Formats: sequence, C-alpha cells, structure tokens
Amino acid sequence: MEVDAESHAWLAASNMLDGPKTIEHFRRSGIGLLAARTNPTVPRDSLRLINDWYNWLFAFDDAFCEGESMGHRAAALARALPPLLEILDGRRKPDSDDPFGVTLHELFHRISATATPAQVDRWRTTVKEYLFAQIWEAANREIDLIPTLEEYVLMRRITGATFTCFALIDVGGGYRLEAEEWHHPDVRALSDLACDLIGWDNDLLSYAKERGKDKARHNLVTVLATHRALTLQEALEEVSRMHNDVIAAFQARLGSLDHWATLPVRKYVRGLEHWVRGHIQFSLGSARYIHAWPTGTRWPETGGRQSPGASSSPSASEDASSRSSLQPSSKRFL
Repeated sequence: MEVDAESHAWLAASNMLDGPKTIEHFRRSGIGLLAARTNPTVPRDSLRLINDWYNWLFAFDDAFCEGESMGHRAAALARALPPLLEILDGRRKPDSDDPFGVTLHELFHRISATATPAQVDRWRTTVKEYLFAQIWEAANREIDLIPTLEEYVLMRRITGATFTCFALIDVGGGYRLEAEEWHHPDVRALSDLACDLIGWDNDLLSYAKERGKDKARHNLVTVLATHRALTLQEALEEVSRMHNDVIAAFQARLGSLDHWATLPVRKYVRGLEHWVRGHIQFSLGSARYIHAWPTGTRWPETGGRQSPGASSSPSASEDASSRSSLQPSSKRFL
C-alpha cells in the first residue's frame, strides 16, 4: 500500500527504531494495514497522518514500555516524560537528538493544521493519559506485580493508547464531535466498551508474544489466571465470556442513540465499529503477533480470507477470536 510505504519510510528515517533488524520487523508488522482497516473511509492525507501516529505509538511502546532500560524502571520512565509533555503543550521545541520528541512535535503540528483547537486538546489529553499510564505498568514490572482484575480493566483502557486513536476518528473523517457529544454518557460508554473489546482481543492475540518477554503480567489472561486461580484454558474461556458480554452491552447501548444522536455522533460510533473489526483483521495478519505463536496454530477466517496457520489452537482462544468483531447491528445509523 502506497500510504503504508510512505509512512514506513518516514518511520525508518526518524531514528526511533534501533537498527535495520527492527526496521524490517516493523515493515513486516504491516501497521499500515491497521490504519487502513480502522479508518476505511478517510481521505488519503488523513490516512497518512493516522498511519504515522500509529507508527509512533508502536515505536514508543517498543522503546519505552517493553525495553529493559525504561519498561522495568518507573523512575527512569517518569524522568523521560516531561520533555514530551512540554512538546504536547507547545512550550518547548524538541532536542535534535531526541527522535521521539522530534516526531511528536511534527505530528502535533500536523494534527493542529487539520483539527480544531478543541479536537487537538482532546487528542493531547488522551496522549498525556497514555504516557502517564506507562509509569504504572513500569512500576508493576519493577516489583513483579500482576494487577487485580478491577485495576487492570480500568488501566487497560489507557495503557493501550486506544483513546489517542479514537480522538482522531472525527479529525480523520473531516467532521467535528462537539465537547458535549464526546463527553455524553452514551458516547463515553460505547467508547469504553469498544476499547475493552480491542484491548482484550489484543491480549488474546499477543499472549504468546508477551509471555515470552514480560510474563504477560499486563494481559487479561494472566490477570484472570492469577487472581481467580484458573488454568490457562479456563482463563481463555473466561476472557471469551467477558468479551461476549461486552459485545452484548455495546449492541444494547446503541439503541440509546436513536433518541438524540447527531450525524457526527453516528459517524463516530461507526468509527468505533470500524476500529473493533479492523484491529482484529490487522492482528490476525501481522507478524508482530502471529509469529510468536507455535508453528501450526490455526486462526479463524477473517475478512473473507484464511489467516496464517494450519493445525489447532486452544479452543477458547479460537472461539474468542472468531467473535471479536462486532456483529452487524440490526440498527443502521448512517
């Protein structure tokens, strides 16, 4: 894809990635597919901006959140954040030897050129929340702590950076969600539910990758297995049950929109649905996640094609993945 190739070239030239091997890993990860699948109707320039933002997030995650020098040292990570926060507030220019600051500064100005001040502030707020949440994860790694289920469900909505992407749905789509619409209880509830679906899908699909590097302590499967004394299979089945409950809650909440939702709200909610479906389609085709699973793991069909794999996977994991997209609603809002 042309936009993906341009965005990958931008990423490779940014010095955010550690050498040719990492650059090639990112190329094979196909992050441009995530941008395209989750934003299937946006104009080309908007897609490029969104693609670059997704690349920044993945690069930051690998360098700061999973890296040994930062990801396991809360104090070191906390000391690294103030320059990024000041850049987001427009109070300083980045140091030339800080590739994450330089690219964040560029992205901030590109978003500001497209979005309204209110939209920029919304995005900036979600990015700050994401950055601060990484300190919580690093502190848990530092003392080898697996969070409780209640803590994890709350923080997973922030640590995954999903809301930083939700904040660009209307920006990329060329319309504006007003502040009272963004904060409306129905929109907040649907956003939280969509975020849960995306986060828990990611937990299932990235479990093999995370277990090898981080004991998968920040993963719903591990949290359930630890605090409810479940086997791995039982934990996978519980994730599947919780996942289906959230899908039902999302569908039920959609009915509330009939009474008040404006066209921008309906477009935004459609964007949430695109995100849930697009994320699972990306993940099932990305080397970032699939290659961490044992050879022969079988994945369900998605988007009309068979994903890599040939034999069998844990039945609960396969069941959860196959249900991960929101089923087409009987209500059509657009």
